[in-house]
Amino acid sequence: MQVIQTPLQGLLILQPQAFKDERGWFMESFNSARFEAAVGQPVHFVQDNHSFSTQGVLRGLHYQVAPQAQAKLVRVVEGRVWDVAVDIRVNSPTRGQSFGLELSAENRKQLWIPAGFAHGFLTLSDTSQFLYKTTHFYDPACERSILWSDPALAISWPIEQMPLVNIKDQQAALFSDAPPM
Repeated sequence: MQVIQTPLQGLLILQPQAFKDERGWFMESFNSARFEAAVGQPVHFVQDNHSFSTQGVLRGLHYQVAPQAQAKLVRVVEGRVWDVAVDIRVNSPTRGQSFGLELSAENRKQLWIPAGFAHGFLTLSDTSQFLYKTTHFYDPACERSILWSDPALAISWPIEQMPLVNIKDQQAALFSDAPPM
């Protein structure tokens, strides 16, 4: 597995190695020992989530506050998405900065998103299936959202028309009003 640093401390791109032959390919999508060596700490995942979206669907920017703040390992198993993480850590030198990249079934990249980041994605292909492992259980009392289009964040979403966003995400807080992590 190749580990690629991003400009945001702790946010990592993980590129598993795929072994190809005439039958297709095989890859180890998760190995706890290799993963923990890559992120530099023990990690205990408690929940796996799987979403299906159609083209133009934007989900996010979501996070959970303590005591259920979640770190996530995300990947796409069908289609393509533009994946975005925003640093919302109070004492971080990159607070308010975002990082985006394409995750796809074809490139097999994964993104490690530590607690203290808001996360969202936009489906670029006809459909996408998105998988993520989390370090804490979903807790509606701890769930928070930041408006995906907040001008203060200036996220460069690759969109040509208004994305399909649910009501909850349309009414999300501005970054300046979001509870700090």
